[in-house]
Amino acid sequence: MSSAPQTARRNNGFTRFAKATATATGNPNTFICALAVLAIWAVSGPLFGYSDTWQLVINTGTSVVTFLMVFLIQNTQNRDSAAMHIKLDELIRITQGAHNALLNLENFSDEEIKKVQANYHALADKAQLAAKGGRHDTGCPPVDPHCHPVAVGGELPTAPIVSETSR
Repeated sequence: MSSAPQTARRNNGFTRFAKATATATGNPNTFICALAVLAIWAVSGPLFGYSDTWQLVINTGTSVVTFLMVFLIQNTQNRDSAAMHIKLDELIRITQGAHNALLNLENFSDEEIKKVQANYHALADKAQLAAKGGRHDTGCPPVDPHCHPVAVGGELPTAPIVSETSR
């Protein structure tokens, strides 16, 4: 069984490899190299008589590369998504009037997310009507607690607001 430091090293190594591969494959020069490989393969067709083996080379190569890239891309996407969630959570946390109950929104059920989304759509509709009527569409209107999945007893859970002076 692997020890924790060995597992961390292995994960860190994979993360570095995945990031480097994602960076390299997103490079225009890599695209040009891939086009060159395809061009060489296509031009070599008459040399190999367009044989089944000639076709198998490109099919196998692209299948293997695609299969491996799925995992590398997913790893990179998971890391980027987690980092984005942390950044958004921090913005919610420090914004006075923001609902801290939304910090873990990504863990809500689909039904709970739809309720929150419907509530925010309603707020957007009200703001658009206000703007059309020449009124301000800014501010921090209350969220309808009946549409909020984490409402307890009809009210949103509250957390103490940390002001700049109390930090």
